[in-house]
Amino acid sequence: MNLEFSPEENAFRDEVRAFIEENYPTDLPKRGLADDMTREEFLKWHKILGKKGWSTPAWPEEYGGTGWTPTQRYIWQEENARVNAVMPLPFGVAMVAPVIYTFGNEEQKAKHLPGIHSGEVWWCQGYSEPGAGSDLASLKTTAVRDGDDYILNGQKTWTTLAQHADWGFFLCRTDPTAERPQQGISFILVDMKTPGIEVRPIKLIDGGYEVNEVWLTDVRVPAENLIGEENKGWTYAKFLLAHERSGIAGVARSKRALENLRDIADAEMMDGAPLSEDFDFARKLSQLEIDLAALEITELRTLAGEQAGKGPGPESSILKVKGTEIQQRLTELTVEAVGTYGLPDFRSFEDNLANDNAVGPDYSTHAAPHYFNFRKASIYGGSNEIQRNIITKMVLGL
Repeated sequence: MNLEFSPEENAFRDEVRAFIEENYPTDLPKRGLADDMTREEFLKWHKILGKKGWSTPAWPEEYGGTGWTPTQRYIWQEENARVNAVMPLPFGVAMVAPVIYTFGNEEQKAKHLPGIHSGEVWWCQGYSEPGAGSDLASLKTTAVRDGDDYILNGQKTWTTLAQHADWGFFLCRTDPTAERPQQGISFILVDMKTPGIEVRPIKLIDGGYEVNEVWLTDVRVPAENLIGEENKGWTYAKFLLAHERSGIAGVARSKRALENLRDIADAEMMDGAPLSEDFDFARKLSQLEIDLAALEITELRTLAGEQAGKGPGPESSILKVKGTEIQQRLTELTVEAVGTYGLPDFRSFEDNLANDNAVGPDYSTHAAPHYFNFRKASIYGGSNEIQRNIITKMVLGL
């Protein structure tokens, strides 16, 4: 496999870089913490890309995709990571949209895809429940058919940014008597303004507000919002998660984070010398760089497979496991690098974001919040333990 970019691909990189430099909003926050951004800030770059036609590069061209090759999409991610851009949220663009244009009917495509593409409609994901996370098939939220509607009752949890959402995609049990629990689940689109929906915030360890509980009490949803066939939702859910896991790897963002970490290690002093010259710390940095390079090659191989017409398979589980492990190690090593400067002040999350109480350099202010936030990375999208089971079965044949 040739890992060198072609002259055409390098020219594409130049085009992308020039567009970002000319059009990326300079007033957007650089910290990347969900709690520090408004709905308008989250969607600002998305809407600019929507007008350009670049907001959904992985979609088929007939639904608004760019027609870029997988390698071009990889370059696109790298260039956005270079400026730490606030990218379009994955819930609409990378998660529910592929389900809609693959399994939905023409009316559903016409109704929902344009708003996702433009950035006008915000989506959230209703999968996990208090008793159904990694064992998602045990979910208990029900959808009972009543004429032309479904009546939904139940509770979802860890629903990221549901406080801003216009629509949600929910897994609900439509056949409680199915022989296997996976066989009785349906995939339903829900207008989040429907009566009976209550979004309750879950405060995180850093004091922020990113995730929610979503309570559904006699929520009446038109049956036309069912995706595909009733009781086939597990198939669509697995399809969605394969797309989600590929994106979770975050190679481009991790490469940028590693560069930042090296800059921090050059700036921080230990026994009169830069921390980057400490043998033990330098060893950890080098091992991270090696692992990230290996992950990047794996991702490029996966992209080559996509270019040959091969969809996401067990490779997405490999990317998810290694990608999130590297992300967590990066945040851990950043906290180690900044030392006591990274100690969070839990008295006021807002003050921490404003840096009013910060002691030390700016780069230390969010080291601890990022560390705490990335503890979830090995769980969402299917826990890493579950992904190893998938790899064992699908790759090793055990």
